[in-house]
Amino acid sequence: MDEQHDQAVGAGSPILHLRCPMDVDPGLYRLLLGLVADVTPVVQALPPSAAVADVSGSVRFFDRDPAELARMIRARALALYGLPVAIGVGPNWTVAAMASREPGRGGVHAVGSGPEAVSAFLHPRPVGELHGIGRTQERTLTTYGVHTIGLLANLSEATVQRVLGGKAGRLLHERARGVDRRRVVPAELPHSAAAQRRFPTDTLAPELVRSALLSLAVELGERLRTRRQAAKAVTMTVTFADRTQIHRSRQLPRGASAHTDDLRDASYEMYRALGLQRARVRAVALRCEQLVDTAAACEQLSFDADREHRLRAERAIDALNARFGSGTVGPAASYPRAG
Repeated sequence: MDEQHDQAVGAGSPILHLRCPMDVDPGLYRLLLGLVADVTPVVQALPPSAAVADVSGSVRFFDRDPAELARMIRARALALYGLPVAIGVGPNWTVAAMASREPGRGGVHAVGSGPEAVSAFLHPRPVGELHGIGRTQERTLTTYGVHTIGLLANLSEATVQRVLGGKAGRLLHERARGVDRRRVVPAELPHSAAAQRRFPTDTLAPELVRSALLSLAVELGERLRTRRQAAKAVTMTVTFADRTQIHRSRQLPRGASAHTDDLRDASYEMYRALGLQRARVRAVALRCEQLVDTAAACEQLSFDADREHRLRAERAIDALNARFGSGTVGPAASYPRAG
């Protein structure tokens, strides 16, 4: 078992886990992803403020070890964008993510790839600091006297599975022993965004469907604006009582937009064009597609004073929701939500 453990720990790729301040501007976050991509193409975005990168191919190319690459990325982020990025370096995702939580004064915390270095880093820590563990799992383990990651690692896998459940127990036991089999999958910010409302009972009431569509437009608009993205098209899916579905798509007439009004108007028009009379609706969904960065989207000038007032109100609503939680403020008609 020890030999297998040593091989599992030693076989990992050098991973960087980057952690930005939680209030990082989405535009700066995108710039950081581009900066990391200049060092390694294997970058996975973890919005809104983190990313993970596999630098196994970059070590030889730049003739620098992973910690030096991390310091180079941090220095560039500070120099170019004034962004204080905390970076953890480790032989796998778990170790790197935990190291990024306490980077020290230099902003980079590197953990060696050998099993001794990984064990020395992990085992003394409280079990609640293990990457991926939930509060309920932490409470359950401490109830049984398992207060450190080392104690968890020294239990048998079967015991941990009996306490925490099969899959969850196996994964957390592996991570406590410094084993994380996840690979970094290159991924940028999503190219689409979707949400759905399912009614408690099948409905014939068009006002309930419109209320659900409005709440979807509010949710998706806020999500896109937070990520600094805009949609060029919207697709609506209506699911009926017999589980059949109708799909309709529409290009946004103003070009790429993340404004709730534009998403709402497109969804209302698609629903109206269906001409439904006595069809029982079970659920509705919206998907924003062909997403682009707002910096690349052309905002058409509007001479509509009412629209300008609504857009100013939208910015104020976004600020309130960012401070007090999503959904704190919104259109009154969107609150009788459909489950």
